[in-house]
Amino acid sequence: MKKKFNLLCITGPTASGKTALAVRMAAELEGEVISADSRQIYRGMDIGTGKDLGEYRYKGKTVPYHLIDIADAGYKYNVFQYQQDFLRVWSDCEARGVFPVLCGGSGLYIEAVLKAYRLLSVPVNAALREELEGKELGELTRILSAYRPLHNTTDTDTVKRAVRAIEIEEYYREHPVKEQEFPGLEPLVIGVDVSREIRRERITCRLQERLEQGMVDEVRKLLESGIPAEDLLYYGLEYKFLTLYLTGRLEYREMVEKLNVAIHQFAKRQMTWFRKMERDGVPIHWIDAALPVEEKVERIRQLLF
Repeated sequence: MKKKFNLLCITGPTASGKTALAVRMAAELEGEVISADSRQIYRGMDIGTGKDLGEYRYKGKTVPYHLIDIADAGYKYNVFQYQQDFLRVWSDCEARGVFPVLCGGSGLYIEAVLKAYRLLSVPVNAALREELEGKELGELTRILSAYRPLHNTTDTDTVKRAVRAIEIEEYYREHPVKEQEFPGLEPLVIGVDVSREIRRERITCRLQERLEQGMVDEVRKLLESGIPAEDLLYYGLEYKFLTLYLTGRLEYREMVEKLNVAIHQFAKRQMTWFRKMERDGVPIHWIDAALPVEEKVERIRQLLF
């Protein structure tokens, strides 16, 4: 039976169970998973990013996955690079007759692919960075807001992020984006919808599990390997708050409490992003996370074929 689409995208907020569903669908369709997680691309950042590679198995077989563990921790990977890497993997899947299943919760990465953003590789602007040096985060945020509305608050999590965001906006203002070839994607977008109460419970439980699994030691090893603390702060959430704890700027209990709140806030921002995608013309078919997996699979198959 011929599929109506050439890409299945499964997204949703953190702790919604989207990865397990994507792996199951890839197995059902004899396909492969393309990750859309902005932090799972980094090697050595495993527990904090929820990179459970054991999830990529079904009935004793490993489902192939892509764009995980492709860069060293400390590197500043960006949405332009993601778009290029996605296109390379998608084209390879097409050439091999393999059905691609895009999966992740990084709304910007997903939207950059689905809406074919025209992006440029933005070089470092040493003069601009020197001009911005010494400015506090609040002032940098105000400068950035003069370029565009601040929908994505991760742009202003740290001074480095804010400076980079300003650098990108300044480059785009001076260099109009050129048209580039983009394949004709025909995506079916599935959103895994989990109630706020269940999501909150899952997030809190999962945080405790990851701490017990050695997440603190993972971040400590990254710091001991020579990665500057400021670079780990750049990645936000677990890596930000655990670095603040390990560098003596937060007590352990305070770190856990603040991190828990930050992850809940992040999940809320994810849902806000997905709703905006819908308003901007990306249809998302929402499936209740509480449904039995077989029913989820059947609903997706009905939409695909």
